[in-house]
Amino acid sequence: MNEEYIVGRNPVLEVLRSNREIEKIFIQKGELKGSINKIIGIAKDRGIVIQEVDRRKLDQISKGSNHQGVAALVSPYKYFSVDDILEKAERLGEDPFILILDGIEDPHNLGSIIRTAECGGVHGIIIPKRRSAHVSQRVYKSSAGAVEHMMVAKVNNISDTLDRLKDKGLWIYGADMDGDEYYFNRELKGPIALVIGSEGKGMSRLVKEKCDFLLKIPMCGRISSLNAANAASILIYEVVRQGHEGKR
Repeated sequence: MNEEYIVGRNPVLEVLRSNREIEKIFIQKGELKGSINKIIGIAKDRGIVIQEVDRRKLDQISKGSNHQGVAALVSPYKYFSVDDILEKAERLGEDPFILILDGIEDPHNLGSIIRTAECGGVHGIIIPKRRSAHVSQRVYKSSAGAVEHMMVAKVNNISDTLDRLKDKGLWIYGADMDGDEYYFNRELKGPIALVIGSEGKGMSRLVKEKCDFLLKIPMCGRISSLNAANAASILIYEVVRQGHEGKR
């Protein structure tokens, strides 16, 4: 079985709190202060092997990321299915709230989006199997461990997946700088899927055509667009805002 590493104090704490299989925790020699002690305590309670190593070993494991004196050797991330995401929403008694990423290739952007999505109550994220960043050490660290609490599904074809979600009653909203209307003028309630395109090209033509609505974000400065993570954050929290407004 292939294995991978999670690095950084918060990401390692989150993976320790999850059901992920952890083979070993590496602690830098002398790094026994603050949250490192909490990590050691949880690892001992779970019976996980703890090994003290020198900084060079952690530098090698982290491949340049800031490891903060700790790394965990874990089993690979287990992807979910689209059905798993829909069933989660049903189990919670909530309308499905899904994020679809059409070609996000920057791991830091993907990690940031996962973190915001988890905070905003998104039930799951769908990414394509090709031309996309996948869950990795860098994605895990940029999400601050939120990956452990978010269902991520990989699909062969985003366009076909949109058709399937429409059949399930979801409305599809795409973020597009040339959209038909500003996002805050559209009611974003009920079963929803938000589509965010790639950092440079946006959504592919076919995916854009499958969206029920194309929403734009006002641009008042000289830069013509936001990066994908920022755009996703704005739209996710507009859904949150409208949902909370309806509960007053």
